[in-house]
Amino acid sequence: MDLSDRILFVDGDAMVIDKPAGLPVDAPRRGGESLAARMAELRLGFRSSPVPMHRLDQDTSGCLLLARNARARAALQKAFEAREVRKSYLAVVGSAIQEETGTIDLPLGKVSSAEAGWRMVADPNGQSALTNWCRIAVRDGRTLVEFTPVTGRTHQIRAHAREAFGSGIVGDRVYGIPGGPMLLHASRLVVPREGRDLIDVSAPLPDYFGEWRDAAG
Repeated sequence: MDLSDRILFVDGDAMVIDKPAGLPVDAPRRGGESLAARMAELRLGFRSSPVPMHRLDQDTSGCLLLARNARARAALQKAFEAREVRKSYLAVVGSAIQEETGTIDLPLGKVSSAEAGWRMVADPNGQSALTNWCRIAVRDGRTLVEFTPVTGRTHQIRAHAREAFGSGIVGDRVYGIPGGPMLLHASRLVVPREGRDLIDVSAPLPDYFGEWRDAAG
């Protein structure tokens, strides 16, 4: 699969790709394939490769924004710092959620151990973390949820889903229900740009979401 086939949006300044699950953005310490090692596939005639403006976990699919030049990179970085970029995620949570909407306001801190590695947990002394959510559909004791993070902490949605709903995301080996692919997808990205058209891009749910694809519309 050539990454150029995954492009959802492109102009002279920016690009959005539908990152496949299983492909890390940065090169893993243990070695192996990564988006960073394949950036040449996304040059599209430019001398330099584009640069990712944010991160998606290795097993998370969906919209990933890249800058195609230094000027655009600086402008997009300012948009992220000002919290002007809106990211929406769809995930299947392993419990039946009764409420229609809500906000998870829960600081997160990093803990680690030699046996289990590291993870993010609720920590009153941690970094502030805020996630809005909306219930989309409930089936067989599980719920399709749209998450809209306000902050951008590491593993924020995954950790917040576990803390708020008890069971976490289906397929999440660390915070949720192990087994099968992780059902977390960066479904939409909205990026305002001064002097340029607004970027508003959606990525369809992967096939492995099964019947949830119909529920997502």
